[in-house]
Amino acid sequence: MTDRDDFLAWVSTALYQAELALHNGDPAPRRALWSREEPVSVLGAWRSAHGQAELDELFTALGNSFSECTSYTFELQAYDLMGDMAYTAGLEHTSASVDSEPRTYTLRATQVYRREDGAWRVVHRHADTANE
Repeated sequence: MTDRDDFLAWVSTALYQAELALHNGDPAPRRALWSREEPVSVLGAWRSAHGQAELDELFTALGNSFSECTSYTFELQAYDLMGDMAYTAGLEHTSASVDSEPRTYTLRATQVYRREDGAWRVVHRHADTANE
């Protein structure tokens, strides 16, 4: 397997499972995939964060808001890998309850990753609602 193959396999397994868990109310798998090194940041569709403490608060709040995910898919539109840095850009299609209200929505999401000690870690996320 090439580095690109390994990266795509990680995106479609570990990263996917972490996002699915978050949308079912469990932020721990997502947090585990994020870097513990600065800088880290989120420019989110609902809320933003910068630094470890704000990231922890954000992921906890999202976990408390989400539940009952009936569908989550990530439609990868572009990606690249350059040494120990990578990015993905795509559409996240989600059906889940947000604050106990069923919702279906699509986010445009771009993420940046850094390889740390041989493992990919998320360092930045930007997401906003897609106008379909």
